[in-house]
Amino acid sequence: MLNIEFYEKPASKQDVEIVERKGKGHPDSICDGVVEAIAIELAKKYKQSYGTVLHFNIDKALLAAGKVEKGFGWGKVTKPMQLFIGDRATFSSDGKILDVNSIVKNCVREWFKNNLPNLDPAKDVTIKSVLAEGSEELKGIFSKKKKILVANDTSAAVGYYPLSSTEDIVLKLENYLNSEPFKSSNPDTGEDVKVMAMRYRDELNLTIAMPLLAKMIMSEKHYFKRKQEIELDIVKFISKYSKFERIKLNLNALDKAGKGLNGVYLSLLGTSAEDADSGEVGRGNKVNGVIPFTRPIGTEAAAGKNPVSHVGKIYNVFSHYLAKEIYENVEGIIEVYVFLLSEIGRQIHKPKLICVKVANKKEVPKSLISGRIKEIVKENFSKINYFCEELAVGKFTVY
Repeated sequence: MLNIEFYEKPASKQDVEIVERKGKGHPDSICDGVVEAIAIELAKKYKQSYGTVLHFNIDKALLAAGKVEKGFGWGKVTKPMQLFIGDRATFSSDGKILDVNSIVKNCVREWFKNNLPNLDPAKDVTIKSVLAEGSEELKGIFSKKKKILVANDTSAAVGYYPLSSTEDIVLKLENYLNSEPFKSSNPDTGEDVKVMAMRYRDELNLTIAMPLLAKMIMSEKHYFKRKQEIELDIVKFISKYSKFERIKLNLNALDKAGKGLNGVYLSLLGTSAEDADSGEVGRGNKVNGVIPFTRPIGTEAAAGKNPVSHVGKIYNVFSHYLAKEIYENVEGIIEVYVFLLSEIGRQIHKPKLICVKVANKKEVPKSLISGRIKEIVKENFSKINYFCEELAVGKFTVY
């Protein structure tokens, strides 16, 4: 069933927007990043060993914070973080066994090595895999050898396009603060970056959290000097992209001069998971990279889910992809939402409901817009197998 609706006011024209992004060092993003890396590698290994992607869902992970001692110019880990990787995987098929737990642990260590350079994955994090075999009913979905698999869940997703100016600057800013050029120029900054934006009409208010590394900050005075320099860098960056009338910036809002270690945001490893904050899969960014609180958003965690049958992943990413395809290929559209509803056991290219909501330019007839949308929806769902193949090898971001 395909339904097309029209509405008046896109997100960028509403009075208030609230948008958040959690950087790669945030405990929730760590969980998302790790399980997605495992999902990509498992899909690859299943194809190599069995010729097809088998049943798995690695979408449950908990990062329990460790303990550190730190001060100006020094620090040490006293208790490592604990990362629990859970849910279901296929350990054997056709008489061949796959060492899933070794794959999991290797992926975790590699992800930490590539994304958190101040952390030693061999010493600073303990990896605990609690994966088990899935149910026979769900594993049976993969034994039917069909070209298009059936949905393994009844689930709903929503995607949209384009990003608003607020969402765009939040995404760009976090990416910049965790980029190689910025870290090369500012090696004393950690990866646990969080950007929260509140737009009221033409005014943008940005609250940014980013720790400075304890071993490279020698005193309270040094900390506040570096903070001021970083703030000037951020302002310079924002000025290149911002279209807002006024911008207010607050970096490390809890800081207070004169309180020593109690008034500064220091980190030993670059992530608050070292001693302050734990993380879970699905509590972070949506698949388009932001958490848009003032828009409709889905509740499924896409990271770590199976890319060929789990609609909680496929439809989450595909809804944003389809919204972009509609926006870029239909004349007269200002903004578009795509809502998808699956039903367990139904083929993934035949959702129970497709609802497209459009904010349009008045001079373009709605009948022309609707007709073109129908063509694009039909065309893209006919190629969903190819989409899933790309999803399986990591061609789309999911957090």
